[in-house]
Amino acid sequence: MCFSGGVTAISTNALMEQLRLKYQQRPWTETLKLVYFCMENPLRKPVSNAPDGLLLSCMEKIERTLNAKSVFSVMNTLELLSRQKGLTVHVSPSGTACYITSMMFYVEIQLEKDGDVMDVKLAHFEEAPVSLFLFVRMKNYDAFGKILEDLSNMYQIPGNSEMKAKGYLALQALEKDLYSMSLLDRTQDLNRVTEVLNGKIGHLVPRTGGTPMNIEFYISPYQVLEAELNHGSRVCGTKTVVTVEGTDTLHKLPLSPLIVDPQDGEKNQYFCLFKTFSLFLMVAFITYCHNLIANKNNDLISGIQISGLKQAPLYELIVQSTLKEKCSENLSTNEYCFFVSLPDCPKHCYFINKGSAKADLAGALVSKVPFSHPKCVPGVIEILRHQMAYNTLIGSCVSEKHINEDDSELLYFEVVPHKNTSFSVFFLHPVKENLACVVIDVITSREVQCHLHLNPEDPTLNSSDDFIARVVKRCMSVPVVMRAVFRNAAKVKADSETQDMDTEQPPEPQSEHATDSNSVKESLSGASEQDWVETDKPNTDSTEENISTAKLESLGDNMEKK
Repeated sequence: MCFSGGVTAISTNALMEQLRLKYQQRPWTETLKLVYFCMENPLRKPVSNAPDGLLLSCMEKIERTLNAKSVFSVMNTLELLSRQKGLTVHVSPSGTACYITSMMFYVEIQLEKDGDVMDVKLAHFEEAPVSLFLFVRMKNYDAFGKILEDLSNMYQIPGNSEMKAKGYLALQALEKDLYSMSLLDRTQDLNRVTEVLNGKIGHLVPRTGGTPMNIEFYISPYQVLEAELNHGSRVCGTKTVVTVEGTDTLHKLPLSPLIVDPQDGEKNQYFCLFKTFSLFLMVAFITYCHNLIANKNNDLISGIQISGLKQAPLYELIVQSTLKEKCSENLSTNEYCFFVSLPDCPKHCYFINKGSAKADLAGALVSKVPFSHPKCVPGVIEILRHQMAYNTLIGSCVSEKHINEDDSELLYFEVVPHKNTSFSVFFLHPVKENLACVVIDVITSREVQCHLHLNPEDPTLNSSDDFIARVVKRCMSVPVVMRAVFRNAAKVKADSETQDMDTEQPPEPQSEHATDSNSVKESLSGASEQDWVETDKPNTDSTEENISTAKLESLGDNMEKK
């Protein structure tokens, strides 16, 4: 290009090179101001409300399907994805750098000329950029879009940029406190499963980029067993997400960590919320529970913190939620009758009684729990564990099969709710035609009490309350527990039948004192060596045989006299 008036002509490339050198020498603060200026003056508005939004969405799907590797195609995909999330996009003059900007953060993506991703950096308000997990490099645009969405939600706080920044500081302080709490009373050899089930706040995964901090707090024993059988697989338990959310009321939140490092052997302690550490903000700490089902008497619902939840029958919510997890399609039934198949056992049929319309049998879907202090988290986690343990037991009776497809032998059970987190399982006695009942009371996620109730005239089932409780805690499955009870009852029934056969045999011509143990073993047809040892240990069988023989002898003497 040429300029009149004696000004030297400068080529476009030389001018761009001067501009690049000029801004390369600028400090970070001036570059940050330039970024904010670009964010406040976007070139284009998001396409969410545009009339051609549907067309652009179709173009994005085509781009993903083709999976083109050109820098132009990747840039277009990132631009469309960002605008769908309500963010502004700027492309560098070279076309190899993309800046996804918001009022409080920006994401910088560096591309090569062939479309491959070199680096992804994230910078929060007045913070230096840090490398972000490279979902874009793996062309996982869905995961990258979720990161952008989580970043935007993190700053959905009422007020200006300064108030939003203080909400972010409160989140950082909370995350540091929770991490310090996760280290309390923790041993070096503590595995992840033990930490999830018994840790103070479960297994904590810190926030990375836009992915919020999450806490894994419950794992079913069946999930652990599946992971052990499938080598190399990783069991994934129930998680809750910890973040911040804007509110209509003010909350006093700490802006710096409240837990100090232990000194002189003392444990970590909480500071009080002094003015220097806290500020009133229209923000609340939130744990997202992903629609956890809780009964009305649960502390999460009965407390003042959560109100306005829509209530429904508790067991109806558990059944529908379990069906949604176990089935690819939504299966609903009004009969609440399910068939469960177990190996080496007749098929079980479970009738789930929803109970009456009492208030204490109602439940609700809890999607989030607000709090304002880090010390609330351990208590919330313990309540979530308790409720998940109860829901797991009830859900174990639910299956996608609610129609019996064969005519095989069935064992019938009825699950009836009680108060709080206890329920009963009714079934027919294996020997008599009377009802038996097992009451299971989930005290905590780690403590379960069980009571077996029988008719006083019915024979025992050889299953103590402690035995049933141990089986429940080991498997957290009602069908597995009932299979164990019926197996023990089958042994008792087999022993009683063996004793009846032995009693009905005619007396030997020899005197009873001349009968040794070998001849008695030979007379027990169909009895194994193990069965004999088990029945012979208490020494009660021989006593009963002596009494019955004496009765027969006295009866014969009386008949002869008559």
